[in-house]
Amino acid sequence: MKDLFSSHSKDYSRYRPGYPAELYNFLRKLCRERNRAWDCGTGNGQVAGELATFFEQVYATDISISQLSQAVQKENIHYTKQAAENTIFPDAHFDLVTVGQAVHWFDFEKFNAEVKRVLKKDAVIGIFGYALFRSNAETDEIIRQFYNNIIGSFWAPERRFLEENYRTIPFPFQEIEVPEIKMKQKWSFERLIGYLNTWSAVKAYEKEHKQNPVELVRAQLREGFGEVGEVEFPILLRVGRNSD
Repeated sequence: MKDLFSSHSKDYSRYRPGYPAELYNFLRKLCRERNRAWDCGTGNGQVAGELATFFEQVYATDISISQLSQAVQKENIHYTKQAAENTIFPDAHFDLVTVGQAVHWFDFEKFNAEVKRVLKKDAVIGIFGYALFRSNAETDEIIRQFYNNIIGSFWAPERRFLEENYRTIPFPFQEIEVPEIKMKQKWSFERLIGYLNTWSAVKAYEKEHKQNPVELVRAQLREGFGEVGEVEFPILLRVGRNSD
């Protein structure tokens, strides 16, 4: 698994959006038991923190110690540095496995085998993330140009799985139909800029050119977005049960 986010884990924790309550409520209702959950690729623990409100114990893993150092702290969350594809967890141990905005970095075959091993029979796996956000028409046009033309060549190949709405990721589970979920938030202009600065392609561009590419569009974005604006993220979601 690639680690592209350790170098800016504080900004990631501060500026990355969370997920709406609708998503967690959907997963909660599917779980027949709520004893133990595993949040894989937990990053700053935002998903683990929500799971901890309705699971007795949450085990959250990541390969980045820097990310884990910024993670949400609760008594029933247990953080460890582990790769998604090879963990120390017992067989048939979890009632739920979640992956938020990270599964596209995994070795799919090995990860799926590990999930089948550690999930109880008929327990639930949910993989989710968010696609490119939308705002007003002027902002959307600036972001599209930025995304495709300025930093486009700096996206890792795995980014395509997000662009394909996670539909092309192997998912050998008994798939469950999911609702359409969108996440709408009011953001300040500085929050928007902070979020753009967490993009891995922005960091890759900056490393090569010694210049932050966000600064190339800051003035345009301020004019188009304003001091406060609305952003909407389509939630990518696949959910299934472990039939093995």
